[in-house]
Amino acid sequence: MRQQMAGLKAANLGLKFLLELVAIAAFAYWGASRSPVVLAVILAIATPAVFVAAWGIWAAPRSPRRLPRQTRVPFELGCFALAAVALIAAGATVAGIAFAVAAAVNAVLLAAFGQLEA
Repeated sequence: MRQQMAGLKAANLGLKFLLELVAIAAFAYWGASRSPVVLAVILAIATPAVFVAAWGIWAAPRSPRRLPRQTRVPFELGCFALAAVALIAAGATVAGIAFAVAAAVNAVLLAAFGQLEA
């Protein structure tokens, strides 16, 4: 039983990391879907870069400027919500909804497993 719980906790942290990677891809996909082409290239590079920089400063576990939990959790959920909206705005509605559901399930499990500091 303990091994199963440890496995579930590890899988949930893995899901959070996967959500972070998918968010980067979602912002790049949204940027690439814009027009004209020059704007699409700029947004496909800049939007994920802004996400990575903000996440690295305020949400990354080893960041010296990591937000306290009461502000970091809404920040993280807001970033994931924006990624879901970006997918929907780019025409990938099913992917955006699936991403939002996965992020919500992950947040609930992080709270249930006491992993909000991770």
